[in-house]
Amino acid sequence: MIVEILIILLIIFLVYASCNIRSNIYLKVFCKKQTEEKIAAITFDDGPDPVQTPKILQVLKEQQIPACFFCIGHKVEENEELIRQIINEGHLIGNHSFTHTNHFPLYSLSRMKKDLQACQFALERVTSQKIKLFRPPFGVTNPTIAKAVRILGYTPVGWNIRTLDTLQPSKEKVLKRIQKRLRPGSIILLHDRMPDSDLLLKEILNLIKEQGYTVVRLDSML
Repeated sequence: MIVEILIILLIIFLVYASCNIRSNIYLKVFCKKQTEEKIAAITFDDGPDPVQTPKILQVLKEQQIPACFFCIGHKVEENEELIRQIINEGHLIGNHSFTHTNHFPLYSLSRMKKDLQACQFALERVTSQKIKLFRPPFGVTNPTIAKAVRILGYTPVGWNIRTLDTLQPSKEKVLKRIQKRLRPGSIILLHDRMPDSDLLLKEILNLIKEQGYTVVRLDSML
């Protein structure tokens, strides 16, 4: 009985360690700046999206807000001008893997390195900038991901506010979730591929401003 309980506890621990990007068990990930200053960073995953990303960029431009876009490598070739626009308008770009497949966390070290480097090279070819920020797909970490990140010299970035926007909850639920979790130094996770993500972003930026926060570029927190 004791052995069974220990096995269950071990399984729970391993799942927590892998699936909670803030656990810092396998890999120390930057998820929030330790500060008393009321600042926050906006980040987007899974782009660029030819429909929604331009809308997001327009909102950011109108409100003079910086953001960081963690891009999927295989989307780069068909969206090179969009990638350049992100850079030219003063935003950051990070590596979000080339494939972003569900099997990514199960890759061997060699295959994982090749995947990450493929994304890095695709982005660097278009941006002419070194890409060292990395966000693991699905926020999953494990020993292989940790080793690949260390070998390739990436800075892993997570979040402390997961909006769950991919589940397409109501804007009210997203805003309530952010308001409940907003703290000095927060990093907010959004996805620029989602329908009406630009409309949601407007509401989020209004909320952040109402709470007395300033949005800063992610690298100013590092």
